[in-house]
Amino acid sequence: MYSTEQRRLAIETFIRFGHSYADTMAELGYPNRHTLNSWWRECRETGEVPVGKMIREPRFSDGQKREAAEHCLGHGKSLSRTMRALGYPKGSDTLRGLIDGLAPGQRKHRGPNPKRDPVPIEKKVQVVAELEARTGPAAEIAERHGVSRTAPCIWCREMMGDNVGDTEEKGVPVSREYDDLPDDIEVLQDMLREAKMQLRKVQPGPGVRQATLEIAKEDQGADPELLTNEEKAAMVEALRAECRLCEILPVVGMAKSSYEYARNAQAGGETEEHAAARKAAIEASGASGGTYGYRRIYAQASADAEDGAAIGERTVRDIMRDEGLVACAAKKKRRYSSYEGEISEAPENLLRDERGKHHFRANKPNELWITDVTEFRIPAGKAYLSPIVDCFDGMPLSWPVSTSPDAEMANSSLLGACKWLNEGDHPKIHSDRGCHYRWPGWTRICDENGLVRSMSRKGCSPGSARCEGFFGRLKIEFFHGCDWTGAALEEFMGMLDAYFRWYRDVRIKGDLDYRSPMQYRRDLGLLAA
Repeated sequence: MYSTEQRRLAIETFIRFGHSYADTMAELGYPNRHTLNSWWRECRETGEVPVGKMIREPRFSDGQKREAAEHCLGHGKSLSRTMRALGYPKGSDTLRGLIDGLAPGQRKHRGPNPKRDPVPIEKKVQVVAELEARTGPAAEIAERHGVSRTAPCIWCREMMGDNVGDTEEKGVPVSREYDDLPDDIEVLQDMLREAKMQLRKVQPGPGVRQATLEIAKEDQGADPELLTNEEKAAMVEALRAECRLCEILPVVGMAKSSYEYARNAQAGGETEEHAAARKAAIEASGASGGTYGYRRIYAQASADAEDGAAIGERTVRDIMRDEGLVACAAKKKRRYSSYEGEISEAPENLLRDERGKHHFRANKPNELWITDVTEFRIPAGKAYLSPIVDCFDGMPLSWPVSTSPDAEMANSSLLGACKWLNEGDHPKIHSDRGCHYRWPGWTRICDENGLVRSMSRKGCSPGSARCEGFFGRLKIEFFHGCDWTGAALEEFMGMLDAYFRWYRDVRIKGDLDYRSPMQYRRDLGLLAA
């Protein structure tokens, strides 16, 4: 805490020394660079020297401090007794500081009992070895050897080279009751290593010995530690009827997790829950026609699981890897282009803001529609698709398929989408600058149904990003990777129509909380159930 006079002197020295922080601090011995900079900045802004903060009155008077110290020293040096009697201070650390300040050296730590016999070093090493071998809880080990509950942990930290300094830094006093260990850590660790080896040499009981002979088919010198985990698990299973699992595992030297894994492997390679998850994942992948990735398979399998059984994402990924379930991947194909030049005046791009970013979000149905034309090539010929998609939930409203990308196909798509309009709906219909979106028939349908036209700029791919993404998912899931040899155009178009109906009514989407667009609208009350 610095007074106003000290601050003024610091600022004057700082100016006299040419605004040198180092010379000012060397001359005065105060303050630090950050504090001096804040004083100088405030002085420049206000034109006045910063005023020092008022010093707060002490919480306790000298008489109160003296009374608290005398009461504690005269009543058994108990901090809690003094705080209860006087009603202050509220913390033991505060009272401890008052006593040390007024009567230093008179408050003695109660420490260990000098009458207690020292614990032999061999016994300490044995306790730590049992603690490291996890033969039981620390409290149980301490009770078995007749030492305090904290002794095993303290000895373990000291023998392992991790001294108790961290505990003391946190303000937790550590008992020095057993602080007679050798200073050489290496000697302690050698003794501890020897004790652990002795624990491992503990001979198993007659029942364990007999089970070992039955599994290993060896002589009387068979050692359970020489067995594999599968053999140990079989041995443990043979003894489960006579002994508890917690008693058998330490004797054979096997962790419970290793035992469970080995037992499941012997039972057939996987648990009943894992087998059910495998079946659900395979069924979800098959129902989607191999189009679902691990996220949608995980969501579908979790929703179909009986009794709400949880299936982990990692489990689904492992199952897909084991079963060879791979979602369809994108393949680059030549894109169809409907642009034939500027044949009429194009409307404004209503989705593009002043920064050039396009916004395809819609807050309700029939607020924003998008459309485009894409091409499918199969050995039997070419097919063209012109869907109209609602940006609210990605639902395809209409999807006419034709062998010719003409105005009739585009107009029929628009008329099919207009059947979803309610009274008062005037959606924006966004498209590229294709010629079939500029013919009089298209514009007439838009005017009759109150649609607001919007077109992307020439050569601006972000303007059709949402529709191109829809086509990408469509071709990955339905078209690419399939052999269309021998399929007629009529058959192909029928299968494409069936896919769109499945896409609308059944296919789940992650951004819709893993519901189909139709189910999503029903859950929101937008459609009748």
